[in-house]
Amino acid sequence: MIEITQDPIPVGKLLELSLDESCGATVAFVGTTRRWTNGTETAYLEYEAYAEMALAKLEELSREAHSLWPIKQLCLVHRIGIVEIKEPSVAVVVSTPHRAEAFEAGRWLIDELKKRVPIWKKEWFAAQSPQWVHPSPPQDRAS
Repeated sequence: MIEITQDPIPVGKLLELSLDESCGATVAFVGTTRRWTNGTETAYLEYEAYAEMALAKLEELSREAHSLWPIKQLCLVHRIGIVEIKEPSVAVVVSTPHRAEAFEAGRWLIDELKKRVPIWKKEWFAAQSPQWVHPSPPQDRAS
């Protein structure tokens, strides 16, 4: 399943759709709206997309991921519109025969989605004007 939607993302359904009897690993990444960003309270997020191009880029990522890993099932879903605190804005679910490749594929997919898919995020704050958020490279956590 590859989708851009204004509806809430059905994470449980995506996990169910991604299960495959030939796979021993299903990895899900679910990006949610957090309340606090660098000490500033977020009211909600708002996403906009060039839907046709975004879907084409998601399809491209799916094809690339399938060529790099033995993926049996894959779901890429991104929400547009207003996304409230704790609600999912993006979900990446991937099933492969073994866990290492599922983790690698899932991480690659979310990182590439953030870099290449034309979806824009505006963060609305509780006590100040909103601002557009620009994608940044993933941070390695060494601790």
